[in-house]
Amino acid sequence: MLGPDDRHFVIDMDVSAFLLSATRSLVQAPLTDAVRSPGGGASIGMLVTMVDLGASDPAMVACRPDWTATQDVALHGAGPLTEGPIVVDAQLLRVGSKVIVVAARAYDGHGIEDFDALRKAIDDGQPASTCGPTLAASGLLTFARIPGSAAPGMEEYDPASWIGEVRPRLERTPATGSMYERLGARTLDGATGRFELERTPYVANSIGTINGGVLAVLVEVAAEAVSPGRVATDVQIHFLSQLKVGPAQTRADVLRHAGDHTVVSVEVVDAGNDDRLLALATVTLQ
Repeated sequence: MLGPDDRHFVIDMDVSAFLLSATRSLVQAPLTDAVRSPGGGASIGMLVTMVDLGASDPAMVACRPDWTATQDVALHGAGPLTEGPIVVDAQLLRVGSKVIVVAARAYDGHGIEDFDALRKAIDDGQPASTCGPTLAASGLLTFARIPGSAAPGMEEYDPASWIGEVRPRLERTPATGSMYERLGARTLDGATGRFELERTPYVANSIGTINGGVLAVLVEVAAEAVSPGRVATDVQIHFLSQLKVGPAQTRADVLRHAGDHTVVSVEVVDAGNDDRLLALATVTLQ
């Protein structure tokens, strides 16, 4: 397990979490310059990371002693998220023998950090005029059930023991620079959305591959590179295989370019493993 002195993409987001029940979780993180997109708000890649993180707790409670791997994520923008904190409400929908499905909504907390106040405002449908949370994105996540042995050293990881408990942010030195700079992605050809990222401890997940949220940010970067001046608002990602060698490389193609939006297809491949397809994404930019 990572400690407070270890640098990691997720830890640097400064997340705190509250597992309300076995089927519902709330997570939040401040919207700071360390995680802000060039447009000034929370980027779609950041939101995918947050919904993946929030949804994983109820998914893990449901499947123990198995483990989970994110299989599909669809996240659709609903409004700006410019103040913070970033708040995600994730609720378990379906538990199957092979997959687990979780719904997630991301909100702009507009300065509200107390978890009980956030839950009440969300459940009561508190209108934006009262300065309550406002919906920023809505999504659906599918997790594949995999053997617990796929995550060595995580045998004691049991989110069910956290039900009703707020897990606060770790005390550690604040992250510096933008999240894009910290990832260390290299530009191969921005005009065609070609970027690459090595598998390092900073971006790795518990099963030894690149964190799904990190790949979402990489997809976002590639899509925005081929559509200059536009910002990614919606994304659908299918995770097809795990990175074995690296680096991960992106390839982007513009599918549609209209007056008010652009649709981009992004592939992520394992360049050191015969370009094995890791993920396939569709991104809408406005």
